[in-house]
Amino acid sequence: MTLKQLKVLHGIKPNEIPRELINYAEPVVFKQLVGNWPMVYAGQTSNQASVDYLKSFYNGNSTIVCKIPSENNGRMFYKENCTQLDYESFKGRIDETLDAILEGVNQPDSPAYYIASNIIDSHLPGFNDANNILIPRNMHDDAVKERVSIWIGGATTATCHFDALDNIACCVAGKRRFTLFPPNQISNLYPGPLEPTPGGQVISLVDFKNPDFEKFPQFHKALSNAQLTELEPGDALYIPSMWWHHVESLAPYNVLVNYWWEDSPSYLTSGMNALYMAMLGIRDKSAHEREGWKHIFNHYIFEGAEKANSFIPLEAKGFLQALDKIGARKLRAFLINKLNR
Repeated sequence: MTLKQLKVLHGIKPNEIPRELINYAEPVVFKQLVGNWPMVYAGQTSNQASVDYLKSFYNGNSTIVCKIPSENNGRMFYKENCTQLDYESFKGRIDETLDAILEGVNQPDSPAYYIASNIIDSHLPGFNDANNILIPRNMHDDAVKERVSIWIGGATTATCHFDALDNIACCVAGKRRFTLFPPNQISNLYPGPLEPTPGGQVISLVDFKNPDFEKFPQFHKALSNAQLTELEPGDALYIPSMWWHHVESLAPYNVLVNYWWEDSPSYLTSGMNALYMAMLGIRDKSAHEREGWKHIFNHYIFEGAEKANSFIPLEAKGFLQALDKIGARKLRAFLINKLNR
């Protein structure tokens, strides 16, 4: 099946990303958005020059390194019963990991190494001064600054997953293939256990390189809704929050820098906490009760606060009105008290 190609925009500057593109919440490729970064120039010289450039910022702090057996072909996944991961993680150094990746370039039987989502400021101070973009945000006063991370590895695969944050991913060395799916394709992607997971988020159980359509028959529908792109050094991809994405690193040495952000206030809790609460309070009830709660959630949650409270006197709105910091604390305490009874 030929997958739909993602929309590509040319000529966008790192500090002039149009706000409307982010507000629209559809994935889009910014061709050569960061093509002028010194990091990209270094990689165009050679892999060694790219490694040397990164090492020039490294402060020696340890990080989590993934070591993937060669028989996995770079894929980070589960052992057969899905209760254990099929690779190991350990505390290591960025410089030693970079050297190990280069040493394995011409050794197909060597393990693959991968450093995921390492915060740049904590390990590579000064890197962002010369390699950066400006995110056009609609920040709440209590929103946090965007998180800028680096991803380093060989020819590895991050299995299809979603993130609850908006994301701009910048390819700065090597090449990456992204396959994206809208949030409504979750059931057709066959998500696995909530824990353990390779990267903290639930992943699809489908092997994209060799899909088992007898075991996962609805995956055909997911593919018909998929969008594909391949990023070269200098290219960037906007991935709206909640979109599923499968990421394949196609070169023997790959580096990506990404920006994660959320414009809502930091005092709100994770949506995953609400999911777990719904498992406790709704999922295992009768079918007709679950159907009723679906309508209640639509009214109070998914259609927004204003529709649910517009006809209620201000003094009586309580938790029905949009939460401020004090309201969020009161609601958190209320829930803790309820759960502890």
